[in-house]
Formats: sequence, C-alpha cells, structure tokens
Amino acid sequence: MAGATPYEPDSPTSRPTVLIADDDPGIIIAGRFLLEDEGFNILEARSPSEALRIAGQEQVDLALVDMNYNRNTTSGQEGLDLVASLRELDPDLPVVVMTAWGTIDLAIKAIKGGATDFVQKPWDNVRVLQQIRSHSTAGRMLRRNRLLEQENELLRRQGAPEGFVCESAPMRRIMDIVEQVAPSRANILLLGENGTGKGVLARIIHDRSSVREGPYISVNMGGLPESLFESEMFGHVKGAFTDAKCDRAGRFELAKGGSIFLDEIGNMTLGQQSRLLRLLETGEYERVGSSRTLKADVRIIAATNADLHAAVQSGAFREDLFFRLNTVPIELPPLRERREDLIPLCRSFVDGFARKYGKKILGMAADAERAILDHPWPGNIRELSHAVERGVLMCRNQRLALDDLALRSQSELNARRLDEMSIEEVEKLLMRKALLRHEGNVTKAAEQLGMSRATFYRKLKQIEP
Repeated sequence: MAGATPYEPDSPTSRPTVLIADDDPGIIIAGRFLLEDEGFNILEARSPSEALRIAGQEQVDLALVDMNYNRNTTSGQEGLDLVASLRELDPDLPVVVMTAWGTIDLAIKAIKGGATDFVQKPWDNVRVLQQIRSHSTAGRMLRRNRLLEQENELLRRQGAPEGFVCESAPMRRIMDIVEQVAPSRANILLLGENGTGKGVLARIIHDRSSVREGPYISVNMGGLPESLFESEMFGHVKGAFTDAKCDRAGRFELAKGGSIFLDEIGNMTLGQQSRLLRLLETGEYERVGSSRTLKADVRIIAATNADLHAAVQSGAFREDLFFRLNTVPIELPPLRERREDLIPLCRSFVDGFARKYGKKILGMAADAERAILDHPWPGNIRELSHAVERGVLMCRNQRLALDDLALRSQSELNARRLDEMSIEEVEKLLMRKALLRHEGNVTKAAEQLGMSRATFYRKLKQIEP
C-alpha cells in the first residue's frame, strides 16, 4: 500500500502476529494479503473454537474476528461469545471485531463485551491498517508491562527492594562499586554462592543504569538445551525448522535498548559459549534461518556460582569468553560473612510477607532473633526468605517466635539416617553433596549422578534450601 511503512524486521515491534477468524475464505485471504505485505504474521481460523485453540497455543498480538459464523444468524452472539472467551484467555489481547451489518448497537455491545475496536466490511485498507498497527502495539506494551509487574512482584517476594540490605561493610563496598559502574554500559559479572542475591543485584544495576528505561530480560543460561539455544537467544524466522510457524524474536532482540541478565553462565556448554562469544566480540548475530545481520544493543550482566577461574584452567569455560564477561567482577558475600544484615533482612521479609498474607505481625521475638543470628544459613538469603515466609504463615501472635521458624540445627540435619528419608530427600542430599564435591559445577555434578545437565538443573531449582 502506498505511503504505508512496514515494520522493520530488527525493530522491537517486528512481525506482530494477527489472528484472523472468519468463516468466509475471501475475508481471510484479503486480510492475509493486506497484512503480510505490511510485515505481519497471519494465523487463520474458520470458527470460534479454532480461534480459541490457536490463541491458546500461539503468541497472538491481535485478533481480528467476525461477529457471525452461522449463515442463518445475524445476531452477532457468536462473535460476542468469542470476544469474551479470547479476553478471558488473555486479558491483554486486543480484539477487533468485523461486521458486515455495521449496526452501531452491535458495535457498542461488542466493545462493552471486551472488544477493543470494530471495522465494517468491506473495510477501508488505510483505516484498518492504522487500527491494527495501533492496537497490536498497545497490546504488546500492555503484555510487557504486565510481565514487568509480575517480575517486580517476584523481586519484592525475594526481598527487593525492601529486602536488599546494605548495612554490613562488605555490602557497603559492593554498593559503592555499583554506584560507580551501573551508569556505564560495561559488562558486569556477578559472583557468589547460590541464594546470595545475584538476580536482585542485577535488577538494581539495571534500574541505576543509563538504559533503565529500556527492557530488562533475564535468562537462565544453565536451563537452555543445546538444540534450542540459538533460537531462544537470537530468535528464528518462519520456516527455519519444523515448528517455526512464525518469526520469533530472541532474548537479545527483546532486550534491545536495555539490559540482559545471563544467569548461571558457568553451566553453559562449550558450544553455547562459542556462539555467545561471537556476539560479544562483534555485537552482531543472525536469527536462525536468516542471513540478515542484526545489532545487539544491550547492556550485559552475567552471574554464576561457579569458580570460573578453575573452569578456565580445566578447559570447561572459554578464557576469551571469561575476559569478555569479566569487565567488572562483583562478588557477593555469603550471609555468614554479613551478620550485621541478618536482622534487618529478617525484619524486611517479615513486613513483606505479612502484607502478602494479610497478617498483623509487629516484629520478631528475642529468641527468634538469637536463633537467626546463630543459624549458619548455608542457603543464604534464599533460605532466610523461605524460613521467614514459613514463620509468617505459622505465626499466631503479633511477634514471630522461634517455634514459628522451625529451624533445625546442622547436627540434626546431618544425623538423619538414609533409611529414614524419602526418595526425594535422598535425591536432594545426593545433589547437594555432588555440588559441594565439584565446587558448584552443575555439569560435573550431573555427570556423577548420571543425569543430563538440563534434568539436574530443573531438579536443582525445586530444592528448597
């Protein structure tokens, strides 16, 4: 169409997907010809049930749906029901209804029922393109904002920002470094044991950076299978492989103009390391199945609990990749080395979980505070957060008591006999021992136990410290 500007493939809003639902093949063909020329991916449905099935399986950015599917009715009830079902399936999905009857009453009824807008058939190409562009972009922003809200809620549950305490000397030194380097775009490598708050600190760095207005994308690198690595990180184009039904942006493209947090990088395979290194060296990458080179405009924050120096020496981690990621290393101390932060952290967690569960808890009893200070906390902040959450749930008074926390001493934990444990408990014990033996290297621990790295990593995430 003259004067129209197609979506750029390397734009954050590239290749939106539109679902067209109509029992008239001519309408679907006309819609596909119009929208594909303007850079949209098209999914087709000939009935309300098919439309709901597709919307439940695919990532849809806008639905363009007919109001009538039975030739013997003009009531529009089928379309109204479909609108309600689509919005129930995805509250952020823009739904534009089509009607050949053009009655204002039906259009108003559809919008009251959850539709975003309406078009009258036969449509005006210029107007319908404007509507679809505008509503699909708005829908993507709504979905992105909702995901950010969910992520922020998760961070609050983990104790951020309330739970990020910096009263101890080690944490004050770390925050001094963060204040210096966060505004730059230098690569940052976060080191430290599991549960020390690397993910929370990564988000704080992003929020204090020059790209804080851009997206923040977090990726568990240790959980990406080798076969999906390039597609997940760099994206793919339609037809690149059997299940590639439409173009898909990778994590680096989604993070464009913002930050990408690469967690558990110590668990990447050498093949994955090689592909990531090329992007870091050149700042360029291609979607799977495409020859078009894209630019990676992102700030990189990486994290691991592994000893990367030892991994480099053993050949398990590429030295050149290590140097690329290690521009500014920041090592988070374990909780046992920041005792001054223990009680402030607990108080923050108590306040947060009390609000979450609607409980009136004014603080902690003296015996609970003493026990918290005496406990070794091998699981660090994550273990502390779980213990306080459990305590808040069990608390029946205005102050959290020692009994509410249900802490067990290390000697009690070690004294349990194997024949008294469940299979799940034995599995957790063996996984912990394997991790300790191999200094946090998941790949070696998994090999020792005869598991795949992906299986070990999945089970590891389920272990409550």
